[in-house]
Amino acid sequence: MANDSAKKLFVGPRFRRIRQQLGLSQTQMAEGLEISPSYINLIERNQRPVTAQLLLRLAETYDLDLRDLATADEDRFFAELNEIFSDPLFRQIDLPKQELRDLAELCPGVTHSLQRLYAAYTEARRGETMVAAQMADRDEGTRYEANPIERIRDLIEANRNYFPELEQSAETLRDELNVPAEELFAALAARLREKHSVVTRIMPVDVMRETLRRFDRHRRQLLISELVDSPGRAFQLAFQIGLTESSGTFDAIVNRAGPLDDTPRRLYRITLANYFAAAVMMPYQAFHGAAEALNYDVHVLAQRFNAGFEQVCHRLTTLQRPNARGVPFFLLRVDNAGNVSKRFSSGTFPFSKFGGTCPLWNVHSTFDTPDRLLKQVIELPDGTRYFSIAQMVRRPVAPHPQPQPRFAIGLGCEIRHATKLVYATGMDLDKAEGTPIGVNCRLCERENCSQRAEPPITRTLILDENTRRVSSFAFSNAREL
Repeated sequence: MANDSAKKLFVGPRFRRIRQQLGLSQTQMAEGLEISPSYINLIERNQRPVTAQLLLRLAETYDLDLRDLATADEDRFFAELNEIFSDPLFRQIDLPKQELRDLAELCPGVTHSLQRLYAAYTEARRGETMVAAQMADRDEGTRYEANPIERIRDLIEANRNYFPELEQSAETLRDELNVPAEELFAALAARLREKHSVVTRIMPVDVMRETLRRFDRHRRQLLISELVDSPGRAFQLAFQIGLTESSGTFDAIVNRAGPLDDTPRRLYRITLANYFAAAVMMPYQAFHGAAEALNYDVHVLAQRFNAGFEQVCHRLTTLQRPNARGVPFFLLRVDNAGNVSKRFSSGTFPFSKFGGTCPLWNVHSTFDTPDRLLKQVIELPDGTRYFSIAQMVRRPVAPHPQPQPRFAIGLGCEIRHATKLVYATGMDLDKAEGTPIGVNCRLCERENCSQRAEPPITRTLILDENTRRVSSFAFSNAREL
């Protein structure tokens, strides 16, 4: 009996999430699994465990990967809640970590709502928005989106950065074109011309000026600046075809998100079109197979698919197809001032939603070594270890004397997946010393950090005019209540 008890698996919220993603009612899923609706109800309320037999039947009936029941979402939700409740706003509340973890696991919808509410609060507090004035100007009953960019990031995370409808559409298009990567631009241009009567023209910079792509609807011309490189040109054509041929699919995905204001709705469509374009350049099955065979060598993948370094890294974070998953990567893009302009995660890395990144992460060092790919083992305060690579990228070319846009791309995964990467070849990952980093300064409680920009908001700042420490900030060991 003790052995049977140890095998019990309670996965109610995750089981419910899968059912809802499949668009099934409890009765419909019960019929498919040949069990009673009441049993489904008890499973989703964590009042009955899921047996191994039922899990296998679930995977077979709905062609699922059992890793969909993994705890990646719960870990991410817990990290978000931990960041929110570290704010001084909640200083008087002694909230145990286990309660936050229970909330993340049992009530992901509540976690998401709290995150959006806190995001609106922080923007109002910083003076970035005038909430009261905007609400007063709107008709009664309309909605308020505090930050459309963060809203779209939330929607992408909710979909695990994977959209199967777009993958299928992109693979279908690529099969119809049936050309190698180096001929993709010409094939896409022919598709636009023959099927949509749109002519593609590469235009001089003095004509396009600061614009890289412009669709002239009246003249039926797609104008692309000469500053855009070869991978970028193919991407822009695929983007335009996506807007033309997959608009209905984009709308269906957007509508699943529920009511959205005009700005986040438009931004979501653009994001989906970007996703589609990358999937056309790097079709899922071919790209996943190549990534596995090449041990995720980003530069070789870029050469094979005629894509840029950043495009390949971004695409690697989307390999979430059931039964054909890739390494669960996370990606970060920052400028040389530390501003985060892109972040995606198909794993569990706890990105901060309300701050920057740790300066000890060598993604920031790439600006000093522009032609080198850096690798690093990093360790968070809770002991979780990750393996990451980083490289600086330039895009697009800028005419003199304008500054060349530069960004740092960081790509990483949990240390247990690093053995699959060519970059970890020859490294003893178990013994490799990890660089101690934090999520960001305001949440990191590591002492004596010479790179600290501000004290942790969970500790009391100690000021002593007679002492100068390595760190600019000293703080108490006791967490503020």
